[in-house]
Amino acid sequence: MSKPKSRFMPESWLGILALAGITAISLANVVVRYATDVSFAFTEEFSVFLMVVLAFAGAAVAARNNEHIRITLLEEKLGHTGRKVLYTLQWLGAMLVLALVAWYGGELAWEEYSWESLSPGLGYPTWLYLIWLPILSLAIMLRSTQNWWQRLRQPVVEAGHES
Repeated sequence: MSKPKSRFMPESWLGILALAGITAISLANVVVRYATDVSFAFTEEFSVFLMVVLAFAGAAVAARNNEHIRITLLEEKLGHTGRKVLYTLQWLGAMLVLALVAWYGGELAWEEYSWESLSPGLGYPTWLYLIWLPILSLAIMLRSTQNWWQRLRQPVVEAGHES
């Protein structure tokens, strides 16, 4: 299957920035701990947050580029119409799961905002961390939909003949 043309995807840059942030925070914490026997208090809280952002941003990129891990045995055995049905069922399953994550993630972020909950480590509002769940779930939904639409329109390539 051909990959989509290179396009600007904000989630790619978000993932790059999250990974760079995790790297910088962790490296700084190791150096400071080694030099002073004291560690930065914020590193775990920020690292966990950035890891979630990285995972969701990476999932959006993988969804758009059709690079998620999957077993293709059934897909390879089906004809053109069967594949379209399978692609649609896969897409519908992903939309259901991601819609639930977006909905409940949004509810959780709203509740944390309403209750003015603060993070235990640094005392920042927890909704600032949680709001990324529904936002990035919607990004994955968008990229999955783009991939599904592209897969529906692609010509059938017989198994073993793909380059």
